[in-house]
Amino acid sequence: MSAAFNEYVLTTSLEQGWVTNEQADQVRVVLAANPAVAALDLMEEQQLLPGEHVKTLRELIAQAGGGTEQDSGVVRAYLEAAVQMGASDLHLGPDAPALVRIHGQLNPLEGANARVLSKVETEQLARSFLNPKQTARVEEHGSIDFCYDAEGICRFRTSVVRQRRGWESVFRVISSRIRTMDELGLPPVLKTLTRYHNGLVLVTGAVGSGKSTTLAAMVDHINKERKDHIITLEDPIEYVFTPAGCQVSQREIGTNSQSFSSALRASLREDPDVIMVGEMRDLETISLAITASETGHLVLGTLHTSTAARTLDRLLDVFPIDQQAQIRTMVSESLRGIVCQQLIPRKDGHGRALALEVLVNNPAVGNLIREAKTFMLPGVMQTGKKLGMRLMDDSLQELLDQNMITPEEAYRRAENKKAFAAAFAGQLK
Repeated sequence: MSAAFNEYVLTTSLEQGWVTNEQADQVRVVLAANPAVAALDLMEEQQLLPGEHVKTLRELIAQAGGGTEQDSGVVRAYLEAAVQMGASDLHLGPDAPALVRIHGQLNPLEGANARVLSKVETEQLARSFLNPKQTARVEEHGSIDFCYDAEGICRFRTSVVRQRRGWESVFRVISSRIRTMDELGLPPVLKTLTRYHNGLVLVTGAVGSGKSTTLAAMVDHINKERKDHIITLEDPIEYVFTPAGCQVSQREIGTNSQSFSSALRASLREDPDVIMVGEMRDLETISLAITASETGHLVLGTLHTSTAARTLDRLLDVFPIDQQAQIRTMVSESLRGIVCQQLIPRKDGHGRALALEVLVNNPAVGNLIREAKTFMLPGVMQTGKKLGMRLMDDSLQELLDQNMITPEEAYRRAENKKAFAAAFAGQLK
């Protein structure tokens, strides 16, 4: 327990006349034996402090910077251990032990006999690394997302929420080094997509499928190959780019701009060549991105979709019906390519394998987009392999043939499940 915290609580309580000199010894015992927030709760339960005084103390502590030095040290220790274990995420939630996600699976950080964290502890741990403004936002709105820089360890995309059982913090590890496209095993066609000087390139997939890592590699490739102005719009900023050949401006939504749409609109007046939109969430952002891609900018964006056909449907269906014919024409001309990806647990348990679907725009693809026949795209992609196109099922089959993933994983993630049913059935025998 932090001696500074103990002294602060005891001194404030005495100065305000909340406890007598006779009660001070009891307060000292409670403070010495319990975590900060638990100590305050216990003093309230034992009627050493009335509830309104406990509330006042909490507010004063929050204004002073959140939790104790000890609590902050506990969070750092958890984060350091997670990074050393190669985890992608750390969860500190109530009524559960500290959990880490490794190769897609959540497990207790400290093993099978790990201690369960109470709601009092998880709230205090969260308050220990949040600044007063961030704490106030969680208290008022129930959640906050931001990038937390644990000096000497790593940067983390962080989410703190108030859920039914209490406060929960989730940390996503952000590598300090941007991996190259070759290191990630991305196909050469993705480098071709980065060489366009206008148009729209979309990287899609579920949460945790590596979209941010792929986008960062593509932006860094542009940064090293060209002499342009790159603007990234992110929520929050994850990878930090060091200007190489390009000037790189990074803006964080919520900190440097109110929304993706307002940031994108402003960026068009800042002489950009390449714009990376962290998430295309709404009609206005998508509309601005399509317009920017038509007016001489290369726009890189993300959507939470699983195939190229679904990506186009999601992109176009946000528009009113009376505008869709015009938007389809615009997209058919401005789209450069779509990359859909999944990260699949390897069969040997060591890491995850990348499965990709790649669509490259050509006259046949553009014609299907204009005619609203996106359901026919898989056929065109099958015949466009020389251009670098591939279907997700073909990528899954390739990983299966290389014995990198199990038939069960391939079956679960396939579009045409019949093609993988026999292999899956054979695994069950």
